[in-house]
Amino acid sequence: MRDTYLPYGQQWLDDEDIQAVVNVLKGSYLTTGPTISKFEECVAKYVGSKYAVAFSNGTAALHGACFAAGIGEGDEVITTPITFAASANCVRYVGGTVVFADIIEDTYNIDPLEIEKKITPNTKAIIPVHFTGQPVQLAEIHDIAKKHNLIVIEDAAHALGARYKGEKIGALSDMTMFSFHPVKHVTTGEGGVITTNNEALYKKLIQFRSHGITRDACNLSKIDGPWYYDMQFLGFNYRMTDIQAALGISQLKKLDQFVARRCEIAQLYNEAFKNNECLFTPIQHVDGNSSWHLYIIKLNLENISVTRKEIFEALLAQNIGVNVHYIPVHTLSYYQELGYVKVSMPKAEELYEAIITLPLFPKMSNADVMDVIDSVIMELEKVKK
Repeated sequence: MRDTYLPYGQQWLDDEDIQAVVNVLKGSYLTTGPTISKFEECVAKYVGSKYAVAFSNGTAALHGACFAAGIGEGDEVITTPITFAASANCVRYVGGTVVFADIIEDTYNIDPLEIEKKITPNTKAIIPVHFTGQPVQLAEIHDIAKKHNLIVIEDAAHALGARYKGEKIGALSDMTMFSFHPVKHVTTGEGGVITTNNEALYKKLIQFRSHGITRDACNLSKIDGPWYYDMQFLGFNYRMTDIQAALGISQLKKLDQFVARRCEIAQLYNEAFKNNECLFTPIQHVDGNSSWHLYIIKLNLENISVTRKEIFEALLAQNIGVNVHYIPVHTLSYYQELGYVKVSMPKAEELYEAIITLPLFPKMSNADVMDVIDSVIMELEKVKK
C-alpha cells in the first residue's frame, strides 16, 4: 500500500505561475483589467478560433453559450447523460428542456444515431460532450445540425488540447466551452471560456457575463455623457478576475507538455491492462486524438466475483484516489422529479455500473503510475473468477 494518498487529479503549479499571479497582485487591476483580454487572446490563438470569452467558471460559460444561442422556453437541447450535471443544467438555466441521447458502447461518447432519433420540431441545439478528452464524432453531429438547422455547443471541459481529424477542438462548432478547474489540463483556480468564430455570438457573450450592460456607443440609443451605460437584458456577473487570467496565461505555456504527459500515462495504463480479462480499457475513435483528462476502466463484471463498490473501496484502502465519472444525469433526483424517471438510457446506465476512474495528472511520476497499476491488478486478481 502507498504511504500517501494519490488523488485522481491535481493541478501542477510552478514558480512561474506564482510569479504571474504576484505581478497582477502588485499591479493596478485585480479584475476587469487588461490581463483578461490577453488570456482570451492566448486561448483563441491556441485553439484557432477568432474569439474567446472568459467566464468565472465552466458552468457560467455554458450558461452564457445557451443564452447567446437564443435557447429559451419551449426549446429542446440534446446532450449526453454521461457527463457532469452542468452540461444539462445550463439548458435549464435559460428555461429550455433537456433531452438525453444514449452513448456509444465503446467510446462512451454521445451516439449521433441516437441524437437523430431525439430531434423534434422543438429541437434548438446539441451539446455534445468530449467525455474524458476524447472527441465526439463531430462530422456526423455537424451533418445532423446542418440538416435540422441546429446550433452546436461543444462541452470541451475535458478536451483542451484534443484534436479531431487533425484539428484542435475549439474552433469547429458554433461555440465551444473549456473549463479551468484545478483537475483540468490547465487551471485558473476556477474559470471557463467560450470560443467561437461568430462575432454576433461573441458580442452577446461579452455583454451577458457583465449584467447585460454595454458601454458600446454603437449599441446605445442615447448617450448622456462619457459615464453612460445601458443594461439591455438580464445578464449575470460571471467575470473572471485578472488574478485568474494571469495564472491561466502562465499555465497555457505548459499545456502541450501537460497533454503529452497525460498521453504517456494513458499509454502505460493501456499496456499494463490490455490483456486483463477483468476489465476493459478505453477505446479511441479513429478520428480523434484524446487529451486524456480522465482514464476510465470498465470492469468486466462477469469475470469478477465482487461488485464495483468493493473494488473501488479496496483501491481507496490502497491510497489510490479512484473516482466515478459520472452518475448518469437523468437519474439524479432533480431530473427524476422533473419527469426523467421515465427516461431509459440503457447503455449509459450499464456503463455507470462498471466504471472506475483512475488517477491521471501530469505531476504523477512513473512510480505513481506503477502504484496504480499494481494495485488494480492485485485487487482484480483476488476476485477473478
